[in-house]
Amino acid sequence: MKARGPADVPAGVSWMAAERVVVARARRRVGVLVGLAVTVLITLIGGVAYAMLVRGQEAQIHRELAYTATRSDPSGPPGCTWLFLLHEGELISGGIPAPAGFPLAEPLGRVVATRTATVDTVERNGTVYFVLTQPRGDDVVQAIFDARYQLADRRHLLFALTVTEAIGLLAALASGVAVGRLAVAPLADALARQRRFVADVSHELRTPIAQVHTRAQVLARRAGNTGVPAAYRAELERLTGTTRWLGEVVDDLLLSARLATMPDVERGTSTVDLAALAEHAVVAETDRATEYGVTLTLSRPDVPLPVLGVPSALRRVIGELLTNALTHTPTGGLIEVTVRRAAEAGPIELTVVDTGTGFDPAERIFERFRSGVGTERRRTGLGLSLLREVVTAHGGTIEAQGRPGRGATFVVRLPAKTDPVLARSRPGR
Repeated sequence: MKARGPADVPAGVSWMAAERVVVARARRRVGVLVGLAVTVLITLIGGVAYAMLVRGQEAQIHRELAYTATRSDPSGPPGCTWLFLLHEGELISGGIPAPAGFPLAEPLGRVVATRTATVDTVERNGTVYFVLTQPRGDDVVQAIFDARYQLADRRHLLFALTVTEAIGLLAALASGVAVGRLAVAPLADALARQRRFVADVSHELRTPIAQVHTRAQVLARRAGNTGVPAAYRAELERLTGTTRWLGEVVDDLLLSARLATMPDVERGTSTVDLAALAEHAVVAETDRATEYGVTLTLSRPDVPLPVLGVPSALRRVIGELLTNALTHTPTGGLIEVTVRRAAEAGPIELTVVDTGTGFDPAERIFERFRSGVGTERRRTGLGLSLLREVVTAHGGTIEAQGRPGRGATFVVRLPAKTDPVLARSRPGR
């Protein structure tokens, strides 16, 4: 049995459910990474295309302005262009009216003073105007270009890129999911093979271990009847205990592997009277409790307390709780087992309270193969870890409370058969 652990340990999920979570998380991660890579690639390509379009348009606009300012006449500039000529202080314009606010007086005055060409960008009238002011001989010219068509091309390109990005994102997510499934498939297969290997090996080991345990018991009994020295008899007793412990570990591994491969439907097809199971377990442990000098009591209602699950697995839960309590309760101690319905429509509650050595809240009882200080009856292995796996596999929870030297309390809650939460609580839902 495991060492005791902190009272605030959450029920958590079983390791079988954890495997499914790991596989699903790996699939999502691979899918997200692939989708992100495709999305970034599409965004990068779109950004480069947009930047090249803007750069090409601006270069073309500057060429148009330079040509207009150098060679055109105010009366006949190219389309979307206006030209003003400042000659001997008189402003000359063509016949086509310029947009409101043009020409720009400040650049004209600056070029008259400095004889240096300037380019200004003006946002006005829902568009953008590029304004080139430069000297032409003794005069000054100002060319104005309306970039509304170029801006429209940019908006069209952005819209096309947005649509392409959305389609690409959907395609990336779909391909990411497919790639994630293919990439994680070996992991899922390896986990399945591992579970099958554990189940097969555990099954094959049960018979020879049982035979060794039986022969060790026979040798121990014969040694007691034939006057074998006490030291030899003690070693035989240790051998018997070791083979018993080894058989329990193998049983734990086999049960854990079976739970991992057991369909949810199979888990919920049997109606189990938890109160009757607890009563049978208490009766089975009464002789051992008497041998240890521990008082073992049971409190249960006269009516059945049905839950859905696997009888052998739930029987193992109660047996592990009682074994744990007997392991840590000294002679003269008390173990109280209570089975009840927590509320009218609530779960079935199984409580095992002992007056034993308790546990350090800093320890963790539900970690596998974790051992702590105990009596000579203490054993190590999968016990309480497997217990939590069984409980969570049945949609239930388990809590542990206690302090060093003040005993311990274990509370298992399982959805009742009539509880509507049951269908949503089972693993995989």
